[in-house]
Amino acid sequence: MSNQESENAGTLTPEQRLTPANLDLRRACIVTVPDVETVQACVAYENAHQNREPVLRRLAQQTAELRSN
Repeated sequence: MSNQESENAGTLTPEQRLTPANLDLRRACIVTVPDVETVQACVAYENAHQNREPVLRRLAQQTAELRSN
């Protein structure tokens, strides 16, 4: 991922990351979350709106990956 792509990925809102109907696109939006704070915002959004267990699990995995790096 280029610096520009990484910078643009950090500007997506939780709603933009979690509402794509296409599962692959939604997964890509989650794995490009740049920091734990953004993951937490996405979890809060998901809990308030959809509360989908697979999405919450993937967000938890992303948090673990960010913390291990």
